[in-house]
Amino acid sequence: MACANHQVPQIGMKVFRGFHHAGLAPDCAVTIGNFDGVHRGHQAMLALLRSEAAQRGITSCVLTFEPHPRDYFAARSGHQQLAPARIGTLRDKLLDHAQSAVDQTIVLPFTASLANQSAKDFVETVLVRGLGARYVLVGDDFRFGAQRAGDYALLDAAGGSHGFDVARMNSYQVHGLRVSSSAVRNALSEGRMADAARLLGRPYRISGHVVHGRKLGRELGFRTINLRFAHWKPAANGIFVVLVHGLAERPLPGVANLGVRPSLDPNDVNGGRVLLETHCLDWPTALGSDGGYGKIVRVELLHKLHDELKYADLNALRQGITRDCEEARAFLASMHAETHRQTTRDRI
Repeated sequence: MACANHQVPQIGMKVFRGFHHAGLAPDCAVTIGNFDGVHRGHQAMLALLRSEAAQRGITSCVLTFEPHPRDYFAARSGHQQLAPARIGTLRDKLLDHAQSAVDQTIVLPFTASLANQSAKDFVETVLVRGLGARYVLVGDDFRFGAQRAGDYALLDAAGGSHGFDVARMNSYQVHGLRVSSSAVRNALSEGRMADAARLLGRPYRISGHVVHGRKLGRELGFRTINLRFAHWKPAANGIFVVLVHGLAERPLPGVANLGVRPSLDPNDVNGGRVLLETHCLDWPTALGSDGGYGKIVRVELLHKLHDELKYADLNALRQGITRDCEEARAFLASMHAETHRQTTRDRI
């Protein structure tokens, strides 16, 4: 399940916050959506977008929103818990767009002004004057504008008036299951990492800069590298068997805790924020004790061991981590054996 490229790619794509920028392409083929997780359905849509842009000789463009519109409306209603769990960070979304060979992504801040904008005004302000859209591709359930009043029919009619083509892509299915961000969220929340990987077309992963933590792992005898997950509600949560890319020439096996670490003081250096805290089972000697800080790494979550646990004291925590490491080694050994068996069958 691991990706063959062990280095963490950079975002080699133009990224704009809003559309009032000199470097923005004057004409484009654009698709619109939240693209949380950039699953196989999203990937198929981005491939079609690229093809249509190439045929027209124009720039391919993704228009996405931050925060997620449902985050905004949940906060406005005072019911933050209604916000959807987040599959990926903004950085990972942009990285996935870049790997799909999209020319540019516009991240549009989702504000009260945008939420209250009519569908007609959205077309004229954003698509026509802001982007100079010549082709617009949307999903089969696309809605837009205040009160979600805009639909495909309205968009298609607007395209006829303003001179841009409009296309709709049907749902993408895998073994009869509609691929959607909701399906990915459900798989991750239930710890079905293999199902999530099938929907995503790759293992679930989180990338970012390694940041300083409390350094308690050193006291426990389990050095960790920490990545911040910017959203307060990750779709996945718990203890996982992982592979870490970006620290060495080969991916490093490890155990990771994604969550708020309930056994620790919530007032620690990370302030109770969500962290992906990873212990590499075999730390590269060449990195030294502090060699991971500041590096950009990608952590693939392969298998869930269990939910986060609250331990009575540090000794109990140390024993728990030891058990997790033993289970991780056993899982990785079984995965390696299965890969070897499959390779042998393929040769035969």
